Amino acid sequence: MDKEHSLERIPPLARSDLFSVVLIRIGANTSLSQFILGATLGHAMTFWQAMLATLLGSLILEFIGLGLGLIGCREGLPTSMLSRWCGFGRIGSAMIGFAIAISSLGWFGVQNGVCAKALEYALNGKLDFGWCATISGLFITVLVAFGFKGLSLTAKIAVPLFFAVMIWVTFNTLTAMDIQALINIIPAEKDTMTLSAGATMVAGGCIVAMLTTPDISRYCQTSKDVFWMLTISIIVGEFIVNGVSILIAKAMGTDDVVNILIQNAGWIGVICTILAVIKINDINLYCVSLSMSNVIESITGKKINYVTLTLIAGSIGTFFTVIGILDNFVEFLIIAGVIFPPIAGIMLTDYYILRTNRDLLDSTREEGKLPNNAATPLINYTSLIAWALGSIAGMTMTMGIPSVNSIFISAVIYFCLSILKRFFNKIPREIKNDQGFNSSDGRNFR
Repeated sequence: MDKEHSLERIPPLARSDLFSVVLIRIGANTSLSQFILGATLGHAMTFWQAMLATLLGSLILEFIGLGLGLIGCREGLPTSMLSRWCGFGRIGSAMIGFAIAISSLGWFGVQNGVCAKALEYALNGKLDFGWCATISGLFITVLVAFGFKGLSLTAKIAVPLFFAVMIWVTFNTLTAMDIQALINIIPAEKDTMTLSAGATMVAGGCIVAMLTTPDISRYCQTSKDVFWMLTISIIVGEFIVNGVSILIAKAMGTDDVVNILIQNAGWIGVICTILAVIKINDINLYCVSLSMSNVIESITGKKINYVTLTLIAGSIGTFFTVIGILDNFVEFLIIAGVIFPPIAGIMLTDYYILRTNRDLLDSTREEGKLPNNAATPLINYTSLIAWALGSIAGMTMTMGIPSVNSIFISAVIYFCLSILKRFFNKIPREIKNDQGFNSSDGRNFR
């Protein structure tokens, strides 16, 4: 039996307490990339402009994360499985699962490289990069093999330690500074960033995490738990971490604060880096395993053991880090991130507005089962068209916030195409019914 319930509804007794899911989510929202994001905003905007950009981006993330998170909690399913009954069908969900798996595995490898470099620095080169990458990658792989319990244990240890170290580094960096003076610093004109661009960075940086919210929210016991999980993690990750890194960027006069902190803080900086990587990379690998479970089952009909899949995926990600193939993979991963917002728009539209398969899900929920394959759509070309057009819009439109544009456009296109599809599917049935009534008194002569 799959204890992670990768391909089934999670039973009520397997759900977790609010404290555990909040810590896991905070761990995902307080990575080094979040620190870098805040530093970038702080270097290119005034303090209050940067915080306003953070607020706007966070509202977008809250909307997407809460919408999908509530579905995950209600149905007890991870994102890739939910997409089967939220507009995409079995084949479409396999495509989504594969996209999420590739992106998450790529970021697992990239983050593992960051951890390996910090470990190599800490050991003064006694172990080369390859060995450090192997050790860190396999260590995280073993943790994730324990499933949600492994994530919870890691978060309970790594998150408090990370914040303790961050507080120490922040205190040492800002203690001699005039905070009000830092807040009043105006960036150089050549470095300035628009509010729209700043909000885009905030929303775009966590959009994949929001799409995979159901992977974690399915463990929430109530919808209130989902709300607090997301809200607390966004406040901590976006406002507190961003706020601190904005001030540090202004104090140092640069956006390259991570390397400076590591070099200046020595072992403390190294520990901060390693903890930051561990608590985000375990979630990356967890999403890979859940997504690939759905991909394999959708295409072959076979179920692969979660632990086996995790060990294979973690080993592949670690191997890619060691051979350095991911050094040129980051640009692809960033571009790939553009394809995820439209998925959220389509899923939210289908589940909450069109309610295409809600009756199927509702009728099987009480028994803890899922609709059978015969009742599950194989593929929905309407959603694939909307997905493609939404992605193109996100990459090409220069007005507004790209991630919001792609979500809105994909949702509108999917809604309109679905209504048209229903209309044209209804016409042949009506014609067929009309042909069965040939007499003036309405008697059916068929």
